[in-house]
Amino acid sequence: MTDAEYPPIVMYTQAFCGYCAAARSLLKKKEVPYEEIDVTLNAPMRREMMDRSGKSTVPQIFIGDQHIGGYDQLSKLDRDGKLDGLLKRSE
Repeated sequence: MTDAEYPPIVMYTQAFCGYCAAARSLLKKKEVPYEEIDVTLNAPMRREMMDRSGKSTVPQIFIGDQHIGGYDQLSKLDRDGKLDGLLKRSE
C-alpha cells in the first residue's frame, strides 16, 4: 500500500516516554506511516495536543480526525481486532 491509502496518523510524543516507544513499535509493526510530533520542549505543539485531545499526557494518537487516546487505547483496539479497520482508508 502507498501512503495515500492510509488515513493520516498523528502521534504526539515526548522524550523518554515508554508508552510513546510502545505506540511507535506497534505502528511500525503495522507498517503504517505516521507523523510524530515531539512536544518535549515545544509549548505551542503541547498546547495544540491538549486542545485537540483534551489531555496533557503522551502519547496522544489520532487516526484521521478520530482521537484514539494513548498507547493503552491503541493496544486495546489492536487486541480487539479493531485497529486494522481504522488504519485502512475507506474507498
